Amino acid sequence: MSRPGVTRTASTNLGSGNGYRVLDGKVAIVTGASRGIGAATCENLASKGCSLIMNYTSDSSESITTQLAERLQKEHGIKALPVQADMGTENGPAHLIATALNHFAHPKTRKLQIDIIINNAGVASNRSIEDCDADDFDFVYRVNVRGPLFLMKAALPYLPTDRSGRIVNVSSVSASCGFSQQSVYGGSKAAVEAMTRTWARELAERTTVNAINPGPVMTDMWSGVTKEFQEGIAPWLKNTPLAAVRPGVDSDDLVKGAEVAGGRPAYESETAGVIAMLCTPDAAYTTGSVISCNGGFKFSV
Repeated sequence: MSRPGVTRTASTNLGSGNGYRVLDGKVAIVTGASRGIGAATCENLASKGCSLIMNYTSDSSESITTQLAERLQKEHGIKALPVQADMGTENGPAHLIATALNHFAHPKTRKLQIDIIINNAGVASNRSIEDCDADDFDFVYRVNVRGPLFLMKAALPYLPTDRSGRIVNVSSVSASCGFSQQSVYGGSKAAVEAMTRTWARELAERTTVNAINPGPVMTDMWSGVTKEFQEGIAPWLKNTPLAAVRPGVDSDDLVKGAEVAGGRPAYESETAGVIAMLCTPDAAYTTGSVISCNGGFKFSV
């Protein structure tokens, strides 16, 4: 998991150990939890005392997700359950909730409260208009749009009833910046932002609902982009205040990569920190918003 070489700890940080943790007793679902933003979010939430239902999709992700869950349980004294479910299938979201019910419900009453849902699982697509096809469109929208919607539908009976719930949807700057070759991906993330606003109204007495819009993040998705894509995004990153590299703090790979891309991507932990912030009681009066989480790549207005 990528992190800066130097970590500066604020004086107001809560101590580790047996002290109060702001999410003690809470239960969260994190989709796409095996790596990247999802794994970093699990780390952050666990450090705050939150138990986790950690979703992953492919067989190849089983081992890494299980190892992460075991480590978080040991380090933070929480319960962490890896669950394989494809958010792009019709039954995947319902299976995820059913598994959570089997493992987290009260043994006698069978009651379950899901306090936090992080809709993070997503897939990318970079195609020009002439290269778009129905299969790619359907695949991206099944995972990025239908998946979160059906997960919310399955989770409805188990959400809090006192406004204490927290939903965070992971969108992207692609929803609003109009990048070339992102008709499908950008459109899917714009749909996520539209659902965020709708859910904030429909679920107001139960949970806050917000989204974040990351720019480039040091994940597998970023590592797999072409040099041409990096060159195309360079003017944006050069104008991003917090994308300027810091020799001696940022890794050599990021410093070198910035020569092509115009700046560094976010560390996964930086993005996860904003997600976790929106899950705390302090964020109780924020809902229906898309929070800029991109180092100034796109300013809020």
